[in-house]
Amino acid sequence: MNIIIVGAGEIGRHLAQELSRSHALSVIEVDSKLAAELEQSIDANVVRGDGNSVNALAEANVGECELFLGLTSSNNANLMSASMAKAMGVERVIARVHPGLQREEWLFDYRGHFNIDHLFSSERLTAIELAKFIRNPDSLTVEELAQGKIELQQVRVHAKSGAIGKPLRELKLPERTRIAAISREDSHLIPNADSTLEAGDIATIFGEPRRLRKLAASLQKSDGGLEGLKVVIFGGGEYGFSLAQMLESWDCKVRIFETDQERCHELADRLANTTVINVDATVLAELEDEQVGDADFFVATSDSDEDNVMTCLQANNIGVKNCLTIIHRADYARAIGSSGRHFGVVAAVSPREATRRDIERYLTSEKYHVVKKLGPGQVIETRIESKSSLAGKPVSEVPWPPGVVLVGRQRGLQAEVPGRDDVLEAGDILYAMVGRKSLKPFVKLLG
Repeated sequence: MNIIIVGAGEIGRHLAQELSRSHALSVIEVDSKLAAELEQSIDANVVRGDGNSVNALAEANVGECELFLGLTSSNNANLMSASMAKAMGVERVIARVHPGLQREEWLFDYRGHFNIDHLFSSERLTAIELAKFIRNPDSLTVEELAQGKIELQQVRVHAKSGAIGKPLRELKLPERTRIAAISREDSHLIPNADSTLEAGDIATIFGEPRRLRKLAASLQKSDGGLEGLKVVIFGGGEYGFSLAQMLESWDCKVRIFETDQERCHELADRLANTTVINVDATVLAELEDEQVGDADFFVATSDSDEDNVMTCLQANNIGVKNCLTIIHRADYARAIGSSGRHFGVVAAVSPREATRRDIERYLTSEKYHVVKKLGPGQVIETRIESKSSLAGKPVSEVPWPPGVVLVGRQRGLQAEVPGRDDVLEAGDILYAMVGRKSLKPFVKLLG
């Protein structure tokens, strides 16, 4: 695939190193020093120039580009360059934005206005990864779809769940949730209305996060509540702020430790139910004074990998059983992630890797993207084109192939698990759980 990246900073450089191994890549970077370093380290066409310049885009062969990535640290630069690339004929364009802009999407459709296929913030993606371990500690897998409006979880069915032995059609599932796959020992199936669950099954479920929590709790035989869960966040930057904002809506008791007093005032003004404390969490005495050992989760989100790891070790030593940390270097994050449980680190999340995984699904020339591969099959994302036979039909009238379960529909900024009577329209983005033998019939249905 022909790919253009604008910006060779922390995120852009990591993506460039990964993508240059198997794709035809051009990188546009305005900083001559960064461009020279990149030119020496990867096999790519490195253009020294401004990503908003038509000349630079032409030198990067924008006419042959199939995927465009605006990855600088500037909202304006990324939105402008991606919009220009789209106007110059690039099929798929993606822009990195500040999490503050992404939080404003419910007020203004930036994607539609700039004609951009996908917007993301690496800070928000990282916060989502961290939040998964806090909000769903008993789930085997957690992924988000449609900018977090729909969630995928894999849960193990408890022997005392009331769902056991009943056909799925008889289960009173929360509204707009779906059981889309069942794994039983070494076998996997995409269920139909007559399928049943057994104790020990792994169920793949979809729905709006709050509703899905109720379904997961009923299958796992738990209360599903997060109320009163105590979470301490080290670092009040964008990573910590984004995580706190997510956890506030789940009624967790959140405290942020931040050394910068001015930033503390900003956080206190912007967070309604989070306690902001002006202390240095790298000092063991401060952690002990604030009784951090009583917390359910300690999350390190500072800019320093060393401080993050060391504060997690200290928190674990004084009693915190579950520590999470950001590790900016992807190779270090993998190392900590594989062995960190020995010293209390449940997971290490790399912003670079979180971004790579988000973008990876667009590395295809097909009319669909693979969002997630699972034992029973894969979650597919696709768009209904204007001439598609699906446009204008209610969900119940579409001849879905066996082994296909529709699990999501996004229209503009709205997304949900569709019901039988919902009418599909051109431009809708669909998410479907598709069994291994059902991909070809599903693609054929899409036309």
